[in-house]
Amino acid sequence: MTSPAGIPSYHQVVALPRECGPVLVPSAYEDENGHMNIRHYFDLEAQAIAEVFDRMGITDDYRTTRDQGFFTAEHHIRYHAEVHVGDRVSVHARIVERSDKVVHAMAFLVDDTTERLASTLEVTATHVDLTSRRVVSFADDVTDAVDRELARTDVDWPAPVCGAMGIRARAAG
Repeated sequence: MTSPAGIPSYHQVVALPRECGPVLVPSAYEDENGHMNIRHYFDLEAQAIAEVFDRMGITDDYRTTRDQGFFTAEHHIRYHAEVHVGDRVSVHARIVERSDKVVHAMAFLVDDTTERLASTLEVTATHVDLTSRRVVSFADDVTDAVDRELARTDVDWPAPVCGAMGIRARAAG
């Protein structure tokens, strides 16, 4: 069951595919406040989202042969619990929604030692033509891959999105 604040439980999150970890947090990750430094949360969560995009076929080969890829348009990181040296962490991910040009995804860093959700990274990524550097629609095979991933990570709890970002509908007219 999700918390009153809409934050998923550890057990809800670990039901999603694990994209990164488990990682034993080394002493090199500790900051001056005695917990894992923010850059390591971000790196692990970004790595998990990159794994999802690779699985969807957005690889170096895709970028080279099609001259297309994804640019991160926005991201939002939120911390829910401290992670300490010696804890084991894993990162799970899900696609929240998509349009014909944008993917909205989230990564969930969990502390497997304490069985708590430690952090979320929310990302919107736009599909771009790497030559013109402009946003372009997905090809049918990319749409299919994103939809497969969306179905793979379909769960019965709402994503704890920040509300300030996501897929924006263009006004008609």
